[in-house]
Amino acid sequence: MNKFDVQKHIDEAKFGKFHWLILIVCSMLMIFDGYDLFIFGVVLPVVMNEWGLTPVQAGALGSYSLFGMMFGALLLGMLADKIGRKRGIIVAFVVFSVATFLNGFATNTTEFGLARFFAGLGCGGLMPNAVALINELAPRRMRNTLVTLMFSGFSLGGVFAAGLGIYLMPKFGWNIMFFAGAAPLLLLPFIIYYLPESLGFLIRKGRHEEARKMLKEIQPDSQTVDPSAELVVIERKTVAKGSVLDLFTEGRLIGTLAFWVAFFCCLLMVYALGSWLPKLMNNAGYSLGSSLSFLLALNFGGAAGAILGGWLGDRYNLGKIIIVFFIASVASISLMGFNSPMPVLYALITTAGATVIGTQILIYAAVAQFYGLAYRSTGLGWASAVGRTGAIVGPILGGFLLAMQMPLQANFIAFAIPGAVAALAMIIFVMVGNPRAENFYGLPGEA
Repeated sequence: MNKFDVQKHIDEAKFGKFHWLILIVCSMLMIFDGYDLFIFGVVLPVVMNEWGLTPVQAGALGSYSLFGMMFGALLLGMLADKIGRKRGIIVAFVVFSVATFLNGFATNTTEFGLARFFAGLGCGGLMPNAVALINELAPRRMRNTLVTLMFSGFSLGGVFAAGLGIYLMPKFGWNIMFFAGAAPLLLLPFIIYYLPESLGFLIRKGRHEEARKMLKEIQPDSQTVDPSAELVVIERKTVAKGSVLDLFTEGRLIGTLAFWVAFFCCLLMVYALGSWLPKLMNNAGYSLGSSLSFLLALNFGGAAGAILGGWLGDRYNLGKIIIVFFIASVASISLMGFNSPMPVLYALITTAGATVIGTQILIYAAVAQFYGLAYRSTGLGWASAVGRTGAIVGPILGGFLLAMQMPLQANFIAFAIPGAVAALAMIIFVMVGNPRAENFYGLPGEA
Protein backbone atom coordinates (compact mmCIF):
# COMPACT_ATOMS: atom_id res chain seq x y z
CA MET A 1 0.00 0.00 0.00
CA ASN A 2 1.24 3.49 -0.89
CA LYS A 3 1.94 5.85 1.96
CA PHE A 4 1.04 9.56 1.91
CA ASP A 5 3.27 11.84 3.97
CA VAL A 6 0.84 14.16 5.72
CA GLN A 7 3.51 16.35 7.33
CA LYS A 8 5.22 16.98 4.00
CA HIS A 9 1.85 17.99 2.52
CA ILE A 10 1.36 20.51 5.36
CA ASP A 11 4.93 21.82 5.25
CA GLU A 12 4.83 22.54 1.51
CA ALA A 13 1.36 24.10 1.41
CA LYS A 14 0.81 27.66 0.22
CA PHE A 15 -0.73 30.04 2.72
CA GLY A 16 -4.44 30.18 1.88
CA LYS A 17 -8.01 30.34 3.15
CA PHE A 18 -7.58 27.38 5.51
CA HIS A 19 -4.60 29.01 7.21
CA TRP A 20 -6.35 32.39 7.40
CA LEU A 21 -9.31 30.81 9.20
CA ILE A 22 -7.24 28.98 11.77
CA LEU A 23 -5.10 32.09 12.34
CA ILE A 24 -8.20 34.25 12.85
CA VAL A 25 -9.92 31.81 15.22
CA CYS A 26 -6.81 31.13 17.31
CA SER A 27 -5.92 34.84 17.43
CA MET A 28 -9.42 35.62 18.70
CA LEU A 29 -8.99 33.01 21.41
CA MET A 30 -5.68 34.58 22.40
CA ILE A 31 -7.31 38.02 22.62
CA PHE A 32 -9.94 36.66 25.01
CA ASP A 33 -7.23 34.83 26.95
CA GLY A 34 -5.05 37.93 27.19
CA TYR A 35 -7.97 40.08 28.33
CA ASP A 36 -8.71 37.64 31.12
CA LEU A 37 -5.12 37.46 32.30
CA PHE A 38 -4.33 41.19 32.28
CA ILE A 39 -7.62 42.19 33.88
CA PHE A 40 -6.22 41.71 37.38
CA GLY A 41 -3.56 44.37 36.91
CA VAL A 42 -6.24 46.75 35.62
CA VAL A 43 -8.59 46.36 38.60
CA LEU A 44 -5.88 45.91 41.25
CA PRO A 45 -5.52 49.56 42.39
CA VAL A 46 -9.30 49.91 42.78
CA VAL A 47 -9.78 46.54 44.50
CA MET A 48 -6.95 47.28 46.94
CA ASN A 49 -8.56 50.56 47.94
CA GLU A 50 -12.10 49.16 48.13
CA TRP A 51 -11.22 46.11 50.23
CA GLY A 52 -8.29 47.65 52.13
CA LEU A 53 -5.77 45.06 50.95
CA THR A 54 -2.08 45.22 51.79
CA PRO A 55 0.41 44.72 48.92
CA VAL A 56 1.21 41.22 50.21
CA GLN A 57 -2.49 40.28 50.30
CA ALA A 58 -3.02 41.70 46.82
CA GLY A 59 -0.03 39.80 45.48
CA ALA A 60 -1.35 36.56 46.94
CA LEU A 61 -4.79 37.27 45.45
CA GLY A 62 -3.21 37.72 42.03
CA SER A 63 -1.57 34.32 42.28
CA TYR A 64 -4.85 32.36 42.41
CA SER A 65 -5.44 32.54 38.66
CA LEU A 66 -1.82 31.62 38.06
CA PHE A 67 -2.11 28.52 40.23
CA GLY A 68 -5.10 27.65 38.05
CA MET A 69 -3.06 28.23 34.91
CA MET A 70 -0.34 25.90 36.15
CA PHE A 71 -2.81 23.05 36.66
CA GLY A 72 -4.71 23.88 33.48
CA ALA A 73 -1.58 23.82 31.33
CA LEU A 74 -0.53 20.51 32.82
CA LEU A 75 -3.87 18.69 32.84
CA LEU A 76 -5.48 20.02 29.65
CA GLY A 77 -2.17 19.84 27.80
CA MET A 78 -1.89 16.11 28.42
CA LEU A 79 -5.65 15.56 28.03
CA ALA A 80 -5.64 17.11 24.57
CA ASP A 81 -3.12 14.53 23.39
CA LYS A 82 -5.87 12.01 24.19
CA ILE A 83 -9.13 13.81 23.23
CA GLY A 84 -7.82 16.15 20.52
CA ARG A 85 -6.63 19.73 20.34
CA LYS A 86 -10.03 21.10 19.31
CA ARG A 87 -11.96 19.69 22.24
CA GLY A 88 -9.24 20.72 24.65
CA ILE A 89 -9.33 24.31 23.36
CA ILE A 90 -13.12 24.58 23.49
CA VAL A 91 -13.33 23.19 27.03
CA ALA A 92 -10.64 25.62 28.18
CA PHE A 93 -12.36 28.58 26.47
CA VAL A 94 -15.75 27.89 28.07
CA VAL A 95 -14.24 27.37 31.53
CA PHE A 96 -12.32 30.65 31.66
CA SER A 97 -15.13 32.72 30.09
CA VAL A 98 -17.75 31.51 32.58
CA ALA A 99 -15.38 31.86 35.55
CA THR A 100 -14.45 35.41 34.52
CA PHE A 101 -18.11 36.40 34.34
CA LEU A 102 -18.80 34.95 37.80
CA ASN A 103 -15.78 36.86 39.14
CA GLY A 104 -17.78 40.06 38.72
CA PHE A 105 -20.15 38.95 41.50
CA ALA A 106 -17.35 38.46 44.06
CA THR A 107 -17.92 40.26 47.36
CA ASN A 108 -14.80 39.13 49.22
CA THR A 109 -11.30 37.85 48.56
CA THR A 110 -12.31 34.18 48.90
CA GLU A 111 -14.95 34.40 46.17
CA PHE A 112 -12.64 36.52 44.04
CA GLY A 113 -9.73 34.10 44.38
CA LEU A 114 -11.88 31.02 43.66
CA ALA A 115 -13.24 32.55 40.45
CA ARG A 116 -9.75 33.59 39.40
CA PHE A 117 -8.46 30.05 39.98
CA PHE A 118 -11.01 28.52 37.60
CA ALA A 119 -10.46 31.28 35.05
CA GLY A 120 -6.75 30.50 35.20
CA LEU A 121 -7.48 26.79 34.80
CA GLY A 122 -9.10 27.49 31.44
CA CYS A 123 -6.52 30.04 30.32
CA GLY A 124 -3.66 27.69 31.15
CA GLY A 125 -5.22 24.88 29.13
CA LEU A 126 -5.96 27.03 26.10
CA MET A 127 -2.46 28.36 25.39
CA PRO A 128 -0.45 25.15 24.85
CA ASN A 129 -3.20 23.54 22.80
CA ALA A 130 -3.69 26.54 20.51
CA VAL A 131 0.08 26.78 19.96
CA ALA A 132 0.34 23.06 19.23
CA LEU A 133 -2.58 23.16 16.79
CA ILE A 134 -1.42 26.07 14.67
CA ASN A 135 2.16 24.77 14.75
CA GLU A 136 1.01 21.41 13.35
CA LEU A 137 -1.10 22.92 10.55
CA ALA A 138 1.11 25.84 9.48
CA PRO A 139 3.39 25.72 6.39
CA ARG A 140 6.97 25.08 7.45
CA ARG A 141 8.40 28.33 6.11
CA MET A 142 5.82 30.43 8.02
CA ARG A 143 5.53 28.44 11.24
CA ASN A 144 7.21 30.93 13.59
CA THR A 145 5.45 33.87 11.98
CA LEU A 146 1.96 32.36 12.27
CA VAL A 147 2.46 31.20 15.85
CA THR A 148 3.67 34.63 16.93
CA LEU A 149 0.96 36.43 14.93
CA MET A 150 -1.60 34.32 16.74
CA PHE A 151 0.03 35.00 20.09
CA SER A 152 0.08 38.74 19.45
CA GLY A 153 -3.63 38.48 20.19
CA PHE A 154 -2.61 37.82 23.80
CA SER A 155 -1.08 41.31 24.00
CA LEU A 156 -4.06 42.85 22.21
CA GLY A 157 -6.25 41.33 24.91
CA GLY A 158 -4.18 43.24 27.43
CA VAL A 159 -4.65 46.39 25.37
CA PHE A 160 -8.42 45.91 25.43
CA ALA A 161 -8.36 45.27 29.19
CA ALA A 162 -6.41 48.49 29.88
CA GLY A 163 -8.46 50.51 27.39
CA LEU A 164 -11.80 49.35 28.78
CA GLY A 165 -10.52 49.95 32.28
CA ILE A 166 -9.72 53.58 31.50
CA TYR A 167 -13.21 54.10 30.05
CA LEU A 168 -15.50 51.82 32.08
CA MET A 169 -14.15 51.59 35.63
CA PRO A 170 -14.64 55.25 36.59
CA LYS A 171 -18.31 54.93 35.58
CA PHE A 172 -19.28 51.37 36.55
CA GLY A 173 -16.66 50.09 38.96
CA TRP A 174 -14.26 47.16 38.70
CA ASN A 175 -17.01 44.50 38.42
CA ILE A 176 -17.95 45.53 34.88
CA MET A 177 -14.53 44.42 33.65
CA PHE A 178 -15.31 40.82 34.57
CA PHE A 179 -18.88 40.90 33.27
CA ALA A 180 -17.46 41.93 29.89
CA GLY A 181 -15.42 38.73 29.91
CA ALA A 182 -18.57 36.72 29.10
CA ALA A 183 -19.12 38.47 25.75
CA PRO A 184 -16.76 36.11 23.82
CA LEU A 185 -19.10 33.18 24.58
CA LEU A 186 -21.39 34.58 21.87
CA LEU A 187 -18.75 33.48 19.36
CA LEU A 188 -18.66 29.87 20.58
CA PRO A 189 -20.68 28.48 17.61
CA PHE A 190 -18.27 30.23 15.19
CA ILE A 191 -15.27 28.75 17.01
CA ILE A 192 -16.73 25.24 17.06
CA TYR A 193 -17.52 25.38 13.34
CA TYR A 194 -14.28 26.85 12.02
CA LEU A 195 -11.63 25.53 14.41
CA PRO A 196 -10.06 22.42 12.82
CA GLU A 197 -8.78 19.33 14.60
CA SER A 198 -5.18 18.19 14.57
CA LEU A 199 -4.48 16.06 11.50
CA GLY A 200 -2.17 13.84 13.47
CA PHE A 201 -4.92 13.21 16.02
CA LEU A 202 -7.47 12.37 13.30
CA ILE A 203 -5.11 9.85 11.75
CA ARG A 204 -4.23 8.24 15.08
CA LYS A 205 -7.95 7.84 15.84
CA GLY A 206 -8.71 6.32 12.44
CA ARG A 207 -10.80 9.28 11.22
CA HIS A 208 -9.25 9.10 7.77
CA GLU A 209 -12.11 10.63 5.76
CA GLU A 210 -12.02 13.78 7.87
CA ALA A 211 -8.25 13.87 7.48
CA ARG A 212 -8.46 13.56 3.68
CA LYS A 213 -11.00 16.36 3.51
CA MET A 214 -8.74 18.60 5.59
CA LEU A 215 -5.72 17.78 3.43
CA LYS A 216 -7.67 19.04 0.41
CA GLU A 217 -8.55 22.25 2.26
CA ILE A 218 -4.90 22.81 3.16
CA GLN A 219 -3.80 22.49 -0.49
CA PRO A 220 -6.92 23.09 -2.67
CA ASP A 221 -4.87 23.08 -5.88
CA SER A 222 -3.25 19.72 -5.21
CA GLN A 223 -4.52 16.46 -6.60
CA THR A 224 -6.99 14.51 -4.49
CA VAL A 225 -5.25 12.17 -2.07
CA ASP A 226 -5.34 8.61 -3.36
CA PRO A 227 -8.12 6.87 -1.37
CA SER A 228 -6.01 3.71 -1.28
CA ALA A 229 -2.96 5.49 0.17
CA GLU A 230 -2.18 5.11 3.85
CA LEU A 231 -2.00 8.48 5.63
CA VAL A 232 1.09 8.70 7.81
CA VAL A 233 2.72 11.37 9.95
CA ILE A 234 6.42 10.61 9.84
CA GLU A 235 8.30 11.21 13.09
CA ARG A 236 11.77 10.21 14.16
CA LYS A 237 10.37 7.93 16.83
CA THR A 238 7.05 7.50 18.54
CA VAL A 239 7.34 5.98 21.98
CA ALA A 240 5.28 6.26 25.16
CA LYS A 241 3.04 8.86 23.55
CA GLY A 242 2.19 11.76 25.81
CA SER A 243 4.54 10.61 28.62
CA VAL A 244 6.52 13.26 30.46
CA LEU A 245 9.52 10.92 30.35
CA ASP A 246 9.69 11.46 26.58
CA LEU A 247 10.64 15.07 27.24
CA PHE A 248 14.04 13.95 28.60
CA THR A 249 15.01 11.27 26.07
CA GLU A 250 16.67 11.28 22.63
CA GLY A 251 18.79 14.36 23.29
CA ARG A 252 16.00 16.52 24.74
CA LEU A 253 17.25 16.75 28.36
CA ILE A 254 19.16 20.05 28.12
CA GLY A 255 16.55 21.60 25.85
CA THR A 256 13.68 20.67 28.17
CA LEU A 257 15.44 22.05 31.25
CA ALA A 258 16.53 25.22 29.44
CA PHE A 259 13.00 25.89 28.23
CA TRP A 260 11.60 25.30 31.69
CA VAL A 261 14.01 27.84 33.19
CA ALA A 262 13.25 30.33 30.42
CA PHE A 263 9.50 29.85 30.84
CA PHE A 264 9.74 30.31 34.61
CA CYS A 265 11.76 33.52 34.40
CA CYS A 266 9.87 35.02 31.48
CA LEU A 267 6.43 34.45 32.99
CA LEU A 268 7.64 35.83 36.31
CA MET A 269 8.50 39.08 34.53
CA VAL A 270 5.27 39.11 32.49
CA TYR A 271 3.00 38.79 35.51
CA ALA A 272 5.08 40.93 37.84
CA LEU A 273 4.82 43.77 35.32
CA GLY A 274 1.25 43.00 34.27
CA SER A 275 0.02 42.90 37.87
CA TRP A 276 2.02 45.72 39.44
CA LEU A 277 3.01 48.23 36.75
CA PRO A 278 -0.13 50.40 37.16
CA LYS A 279 0.15 50.34 40.98
CA LEU A 280 3.89 51.06 40.95
CA MET A 281 3.43 54.04 38.65
CA ASN A 282 0.41 55.18 40.65
CA ASN A 283 2.53 55.15 43.81
CA ALA A 284 5.24 57.08 41.92
CA GLY A 285 2.80 59.96 41.46
CA TYR A 286 1.06 59.19 38.17
CA SER A 287 -2.76 59.23 38.03
CA LEU A 288 -4.68 55.96 37.66
CA GLY A 289 -5.51 56.82 34.04
CA SER A 290 -1.86 57.47 33.23
CA SER A 291 -0.84 54.30 35.05
CA LEU A 292 -3.24 52.23 32.96
CA SER A 293 -1.89 53.91 29.82
CA PHE A 294 1.51 52.45 30.72
CA LEU A 295 -0.14 49.01 30.70
CA LEU A 296 -1.45 49.84 27.23
CA ALA A 297 2.08 50.65 26.07
CA LEU A 298 3.39 47.42 27.61
CA ASN A 299 0.89 45.32 25.67
CA PHE A 300 1.25 47.24 22.41
CA GLY A 301 4.94 46.50 22.70
CA GLY A 302 4.16 42.84 23.35
CA ALA A 303 2.15 42.53 20.14
CA ALA A 304 4.84 44.30 18.10
CA GLY A 305 7.62 42.26 19.67
CA ALA A 306 5.84 38.98 18.96
CA ILE A 307 5.36 39.81 15.29
CA LEU A 308 8.92 41.09 14.87
CA GLY A 309 10.36 38.10 16.72
CA GLY A 310 8.36 35.63 14.64
CA TRP A 311 9.52 37.27 11.42
CA LEU A 312 13.14 37.18 12.59
CA GLY A 313 12.77 33.61 13.86
CA ASP A 314 11.71 32.38 10.42
CA ARG A 315 14.84 33.92 8.90
CA TYR A 316 17.52 33.50 11.55
CA ASN A 317 18.35 31.24 14.49
CA LEU A 318 15.30 31.38 16.75
CA GLY A 319 17.31 30.52 19.87
CA LYS A 320 19.66 33.47 19.32
CA ILE A 321 16.70 35.81 18.71
CA ILE A 322 15.25 34.76 22.06
CA ILE A 323 18.58 35.45 23.77
CA VAL A 324 18.80 38.95 22.26
CA PHE A 325 15.21 39.68 23.36
CA PHE A 326 15.96 38.59 26.93
CA ILE A 327 19.03 40.82 27.10
CA ALA A 328 17.03 43.78 25.79
CA SER A 329 14.32 43.10 28.39
CA VAL A 330 16.87 43.28 31.21
CA ALA A 331 18.13 46.66 30.00
CA SER A 332 14.72 48.24 29.40
CA ILE A 333 13.12 47.06 32.67
CA SER A 334 16.13 48.14 34.73
CA LEU A 335 15.94 51.65 33.27
CA MET A 336 12.18 52.04 33.83
CA GLY A 337 12.62 52.95 37.49
CA PHE A 338 14.76 56.00 36.82
CA ASN A 339 13.38 59.51 36.38
CA SER A 340 13.04 59.87 32.59
CA PRO A 341 11.13 62.21 30.28
CA MET A 342 7.70 60.86 29.44
CA PRO A 343 8.55 59.89 25.81
CA VAL A 344 11.61 57.98 27.01
CA LEU A 345 9.57 56.23 29.71
CA TYR A 346 6.94 55.14 27.18
CA ALA A 347 9.70 53.91 24.86
CA LEU A 348 11.24 51.85 27.67
CA ILE A 349 7.88 50.35 28.66
CA THR A 350 7.07 49.52 25.04
CA THR A 351 10.47 47.90 24.61
CA ALA A 352 9.94 45.92 27.82
CA GLY A 353 6.60 44.69 26.51
CA ALA A 354 8.14 43.72 23.18
CA THR A 355 10.99 41.79 24.78
CA VAL A 356 9.12 40.23 27.73
CA ILE A 357 5.64 39.44 26.43
CA GLY A 358 7.05 38.99 22.93
CA THR A 359 9.72 36.61 24.19
CA GLN A 360 7.15 34.51 26.02
CA ILE A 361 5.42 34.03 22.70
CA LEU A 362 8.67 33.16 20.93
CA ILE A 363 9.42 30.51 23.55
CA TYR A 364 6.02 28.92 22.94
CA ALA A 365 6.83 28.77 19.23
CA ALA A 366 10.24 27.26 19.93
CA VAL A 367 8.91 24.61 22.30
CA ALA A 368 6.18 23.63 19.82
CA GLN A 369 8.90 22.89 17.24
CA PHE A 370 11.22 21.19 19.71
CA TYR A 371 8.89 18.30 20.53
CA GLY A 372 7.42 15.65 18.26
CA LEU A 373 3.73 15.37 17.42
CA ALA A 374 2.97 12.52 19.83
CA TYR A 375 4.01 14.58 22.86
CA ARG A 376 3.86 18.16 21.61
CA SER A 377 0.91 19.19 23.80
CA THR A 378 2.49 17.34 26.71
CA GLY A 379 5.76 19.22 26.18
CA LEU A 380 3.99 22.55 25.87
CA GLY A 381 1.77 21.75 28.82
CA TRP A 382 4.68 20.86 31.12
CA ALA A 383 6.78 23.83 30.01
CA SER A 384 3.81 26.11 30.53
CA ALA A 385 3.01 24.52 33.91
CA VAL A 386 6.59 24.98 35.13
CA GLY A 387 6.46 28.52 33.79
CA ARG A 388 3.28 29.16 35.75
CA THR A 389 5.22 28.74 38.97
CA GLY A 390 7.15 31.79 37.83
CA ALA A 391 3.89 33.53 37.03
CA ILE A 392 2.72 32.76 40.56
CA VAL A 393 5.93 34.15 42.04
CA GLY A 394 5.69 37.38 39.99
CA PRO A 395 2.65 39.02 41.67
CA ILE A 396 3.73 37.77 45.11
CA LEU A 397 7.24 39.17 44.60
CA GLY A 398 5.78 42.51 43.58
CA GLY A 399 3.61 42.56 46.69
CA PHE A 400 6.58 41.93 48.98
CA LEU A 401 8.66 44.57 47.22
CA LEU A 402 5.93 47.17 47.65
CA ALA A 403 5.45 46.18 51.28
CA MET A 404 9.18 46.72 51.85
CA GLN A 405 8.77 50.25 50.42
CA MET A 406 11.88 49.89 48.31
CA PRO A 407 12.88 52.65 45.86
CA LEU A 408 11.17 52.46 42.48
CA GLN A 409 14.49 51.68 40.78
CA ALA A 410 15.08 48.68 43.05
CA ASN A 411 11.66 47.25 42.22
CA PHE A 412 12.29 47.29 38.49
CA ILE A 413 15.84 45.95 38.82
CA ALA A 414 14.44 43.04 40.83
CA PHE A 415 11.91 42.40 38.04
CA ALA A 416 14.76 42.40 35.47
CA ILE A 417 17.06 39.86 37.14
CA PRO A 418 15.08 36.79 35.94
CA GLY A 419 15.65 37.95 32.36
CA ALA A 420 19.40 37.57 32.83
CA VAL A 421 18.93 34.05 34.22
CA ALA A 422 16.71 33.11 31.26
CA ALA A 423 19.22 34.48 28.77
CA LEU A 424 21.94 32.34 30.36
CA ALA A 425 19.75 29.21 30.14
CA MET A 426 19.09 29.81 26.45
CA ILE A 427 22.78 30.47 25.77
CA ILE A 428 23.60 27.08 27.29
CA PHE A 429 20.91 25.46 25.15
CA VAL A 430 22.12 27.04 21.91
CA MET A 431 25.75 26.18 22.65
CA VAL A 432 25.34 22.72 24.19
CA GLY A 433 21.82 21.43 23.86
CA ASN A 434 21.38 21.98 20.13
CA PRO A 435 24.72 21.13 18.50
CA ARG A 436 23.40 19.88 15.16
CA ALA A 437 20.70 22.36 14.14
CA GLU A 438 21.21 25.78 12.60
CA ASN A 439 17.62 26.65 13.50
CA PHE A 440 14.96 24.97 15.56
CA TYR A 441 13.95 22.81 12.62
CA GLY A 442 15.38 19.32 12.79
CA LEU A 443 15.73 19.17 16.56
CA PRO A 444 15.36 15.74 18.14
CA GLY A 445 11.74 14.65 18.00
CA GLU A 446 10.65 17.22 15.46
CA ALA A 447 7.88 15.94 13.22
